[in-house]
Amino acid sequence: MVKQIKEYTSAQTIADILNKELSETKSTLGEYLRRLDNIRTSAEKSKKVREVVMKLAGKKNSSENPNEVTIGTIKIILDASAFHELAIIEDVVRSYQERLLVLQKVLESLKWLDQLGNTEGLRYLVLEDEGIPESILFKTN
Repeated sequence: MVKQIKEYTSAQTIADILNKELSETKSTLGEYLRRLDNIRTSAEKSKKVREVVMKLAGKKNSSENPNEVTIGTIKIILDASAFHELAIIEDVVRSYQERLLVLQKVLESLKWLDQLGNTEGLRYLVLEDEGIPESILFKTN
């Protein structure tokens, strides 16, 4: 996770940026969900064919994967199947869904800033983690 400090001149600017992030996250999530639907169909077909072949061959599904190699912290899948792609897309979808929920909660939490009244000259120093505010410092100078 990358943290950074950004400075804003108004709560509305923060809300506008969060709304943009929310929109982009929803859009990207929608793309991944469409991709997930497409690959899920392919993975299910592949699973059925594999089950039939294994049954006809009298073999059991092996939990070990000889096509998997780990180099450092990265897992390399050789001859990846639709199941492998399905698993990584599902992981990305979950991540975007979590981000969407966090962004919505942060936006809801920021609504009270609208009630501050005259904030001319007030600066907002915002500690952000991956673009999501964690802390806001009010600075008057």
